[in-house]
Amino acid sequence: MQTAIQPDNHHAEPGKVRAALFALLIHLVFFGLLIFGLNWKNEAPEATIVELWQNFAETEPIKTTQPIKPTPPTPPVVQKPEPKVEPKPQPVESKSPRQPAITTAEPSPPLRKPAISLKAIKEKPAPKQTAEKPPEPVKKTVPETPSDKDIPQKPVEKKIANTQATEQKKQQEQERLALKAKQAQILDEIAKYKAMIQAKIRSRIVMPPDLPGNPVVEFRVILLPGGDVLSVDLRRSSGFTVFDDAVERAVHLARPLPLPPDPAFFREFRDFSLTVYYRE
Repeated sequence: MQTAIQPDNHHAEPGKVRAALFALLIHLVFFGLLIFGLNWKNEAPEATIVELWQNFAETEPIKTTQPIKPTPPTPPVVQKPEPKVEPKPQPVESKSPRQPAITTAEPSPPLRKPAISLKAIKEKPAPKQTAEKPPEPVKKTVPETPSDKDIPQKPVEKKIANTQATEQKKQQEQERLALKAKQAQILDEIAKYKAMIQAKIRSRIVMPPDLPGNPVVEFRVILLPGGDVLSVDLRRSSGFTVFDDAVERAVHLARPLPLPPDPAFFREFRDFSLTVYYRE
């Protein structure tokens, strides 16, 4: 058998109803304030106009007006009467009776005839006015500047100039002699090596026997820098083919031909003429 215990509602707390009524009253008052105390409308804010001033006008200081003092009245000016000047009495001239002037009429001189008649006087012709010539323009004279030759030289400067001129002439003469000596040395060197080339070629010639006279043959020889023979061309024949061929063979056999050690002389030997006589 189950038994349920139920609460006894008859014995409630005595202040519970009062508290509930008081809480209800507070809520009603709060809701009333919310509804009637607040403005629930959305009103647009009023536009405000603001004036902006860039430069404020300077206010002039207020001038304080001083009270005008009354000027004292000026006393009237009393004009003094001017003293009357009495005219001085003029002296009375005593009039003396004038005596009548007695004039004697002189006889008038007779009119003389002019020595020169009016007709003889001729008017002189007026001088002719000649047109004045304009004044000639004044020519400006340019002062002549004295040249160096006209200026007299001082003795010291003249001596220095003469010394310099003498030294310059001496130097030029020395240069001329040195150039002449160098040219002579070059010619001697060229002649020396040409003689050596001709002697070497002649030593290689096999002379044909019993040729009449003294025939001569001429060749054009072109060399290379080392002294080697590039070509041998007959310029003038001796009239004997045997002799011409013997000389040409000797040129090829004599190579390399002797050349000066200075490369500047090679142009004198690159293309030269070789002349060989049968009899020395």
